[in-house]
Amino acid sequence: MLKKIVPLFLFCLMLFVLAACSGSDSAAKKLKIGDPAPDFSGTDLSGHPLSLAGYQGQPVILRFWSTDCKFCRADTPIFNQYFEKYKEAGLRVVYINRHSDEATVRQFVADLEIGFPVLIDKDGAISTRYNIKVEPQTIIISPEHKIVAAMLGGVSEAELKNLLGGYFDKNATKQP
Repeated sequence: MLKKIVPLFLFCLMLFVLAACSGSDSAAKKLKIGDPAPDFSGTDLSGHPLSLAGYQGQPVILRFWSTDCKFCRADTPIFNQYFEKYKEAGLRVVYINRHSDEATVRQFVADLEIGFPVLIDKDGAISTRYNIKVEPQTIIISPEHKIVAAMLGGVSEAELKNLLGGYFDKNATKQP
C-alpha cells in the first residue's frame, strides 16, 4: 500500500510545484500603474492600420469592451464626447473588442456613432498583453505611454477629467 501512495504523493507534489511556478510567471506579467504600456498593432474597422507606437506623445484611452455589456452601451456617449472635445489637443481613444463578430461590432459602432478607431482583437493578443480578463476595462495611458490607470466597469466624465484633465486644461499643471 505504501508503494502505491509514495508515487502518488510525489506526482501530486510535482503538480503543485509546477502550478506554483506557472502562477509566478503570470504574476510577473501583471501591469502596474507607471509601467510602460505594451505596444500593439491592428487594423481598425475602416481598414486603417493602428499601433500604440503611432500615438507617441499623445494620451490614449484603451477601452476593452463587449457588445452585450450594459456599461459599455451606457458610457460610450461619454467617450464620444470626451474624444470630440479633446481630439484636436491630441487625445486618442481606441475601442477593442475580442468576443463579437464583425457584423455585431459594426452595428454597435453605428448605433452609438463611435467616431474613433475600433479594433477586433480576434486572437486575443492585445487583451493578453494588457491582462484583460473581463470587460469593460479602461486603460488610461500617458503621452509618455506609461499606464496611468486601469478601471473596471463604467466610466464617468468626471473620472476621465480627473485622470486626463491635466493634459488638456490650460490652467492645470502638467501631470507627471
